[in-house]
Amino acid sequence: MKQTAIIGAGVMGETLLSGLVRAGRRVDTLLVGEKRAERATELEERYGVTVLGNVEAAQRAETVALVVKPQDMADVLAELAPVLRPGQLLVSLAAGITTAWIEERVPEGVAVVRVMPNTPALVDEGMAALSPGSHCDEAHLAEAESLMDSCGKVLRVPEKQMDAVTAISGSGPAYVFFVVESMIEAGVHLGLPRTTATELAVQTLVGSAVMLRETGTHPVVLREQVTSPAGTTAAALRELEVHKVRAAFLAAMEAARDRSRALAEGA
Repeated sequence: MKQTAIIGAGVMGETLLSGLVRAGRRVDTLLVGEKRAERATELEERYGVTVLGNVEAAQRAETVALVVKPQDMADVLAELAPVLRPGQLLVSLAAGITTAWIEERVPEGVAVVRVMPNTPALVDEGMAALSPGSHCDEAHLAEAESLMDSCGKVLRVPEKQMDAVTAISGSGPAYVFFVVESMIEAGVHLGLPRTTATELAVQTLVGSAVMLRETGTHPVVLREQVTSPAGTTAAALRELEVHKVRAAFLAAMEAARDRSRALAEGA
């Protein structure tokens, strides 16, 4: 049976692990690389998986998911490179790190797939985009997709688009949370109890997201359906335009894209 190793047992690493278990992956095919004894015991007891050192986990696996911070990637690859082999699949979830950068640091013929996930994977509603490196075939891409669709949706994109993906979906949950936070604070300012404002804002977000996904209707159309001429929504939207909220979102996402590029250059 083919083994999959998850290197890095932080929040996203455990999210991937738990998603795979819920999706029906046999726990005897899953390995976790974790150096901290207390954390290793916790994962073994919670999921029934085998927890090893990074090197042994990578050596035993056909697929290795690198769920580490961008600034730690060089050290992790230096540790693992001696035991990696041609045909093995490396799936990197580190923001800003290119497949070419990884390929320079691993043996020739190792297949590399770059993934940009996001935190709604914690509730199986993640959005992950992936791009293949120079040694990937369809089987490698399919395996990477099967890893990520265990906790959400997966989309293939050219790697040149990955910085934009990072700006939209990778960082996107923070923008949404910021908007909801602002709506809640506005509700309190307008005289609502905080619990009431929170329930109103959160359910409005959930319902709106479901409408977008289930109807397939363009957001402009849905927005216009809510906006009566000279009504309350029209008055609110006018203020958002006056304060250049649309332009602010564009500037914010450009900043996120540029930071993703800088992470790659810094690496």
